[in-house]
Amino acid sequence: MSAVQIAFDQWLQASVEHTESVLDELLPAVDEGPARLHEAMRYAVLGPGKRVRAALVHAAGEASLQAGSAATAQELALDYAAAAVELIHAYSLVHDDLPCMDDDDLRRGRPTVHRQFDEALAMLAGDALQPLAFDLLAQMPIAPALTVQAVQLLARSAGSFGMAGGQAIDCESVGHSLPIEELQRMHRMKTGAMLEASVLLGGIVAGAGSTVREGLEAYAGAIGLAFQVVDDILDVTGDTATLGKTAGKDAASAKPTYVSVMGLEGSRALLDALREQAHEALRPLGPSACRLRELADFIVGRSH
Repeated sequence: MSAVQIAFDQWLQASVEHTESVLDELLPAVDEGPARLHEAMRYAVLGPGKRVRAALVHAAGEASLQAGSAATAQELALDYAAAAVELIHAYSLVHDDLPCMDDDDLRRGRPTVHRQFDEALAMLAGDALQPLAFDLLAQMPIAPALTVQAVQLLARSAGSFGMAGGQAIDCESVGHSLPIEELQRMHRMKTGAMLEASVLLGGIVAGAGSTVREGLEAYAGAIGLAFQVVDDILDVTGDTATLGKTAGKDAASAKPTYVSVMGLEGSRALLDALREQAHEALRPLGPSACRLRELADFIVGRSH
């Protein structure tokens, strides 16, 4: 998946198919007990999705590898890291959709896990997916010190200083107006932290040096925020069939969003600025960061 010669859409499709094949292999089989829990876990993870986080892991790994050093062990480690971020993402969606959170019936064009199964099993499926992600990181065939860095990064990004903390702020903010600085803080935690972790995990696994890591961090911060701005725009401009989830949910729930704070045009202007920041951050990395640049364009392009 490192051949820059192929077109981006072909590369991304190959990345999606490869990631889903890896996830299918690594998830517990439905004929293993407890079978219904394993069925719910697979339903949550293997449904249709863009697999952007996994693609970011692989693209960052590609940008970080030294010429000629794409060893099989590193490629396997990147597969495990990509699977881990997808498992954390899937678990977060299962829990977000529960009646005690966003109370949604539709995800990725299908019934949400608690609708397809039941609330208790949905909670347990999410609970089981999270530790499985860390199990995979622990199995990566890389230097133990790098494994520790990866585990710490993912744990912090998913916890109270990252995704879970951002979700808590989001829940507390319903019906309230947030200044733009607080809105950005919330979304850097809720959405951006896991996207940033995806990029940085690719760099860690590939043994990126300090200069490359600095570029990846700046890039990740920009695209992490951009991803949420796009989601806020699509919640207003998209439709349920296209989005695969309930459109207009944020406005109906009185949630603060970039569109509610900055307006549609202001949000799009912010998106353009974030894309430029992402491209600028990758400049020192040269041609090896080609896929990361294209992913930034792809993420921003979803809003059009």
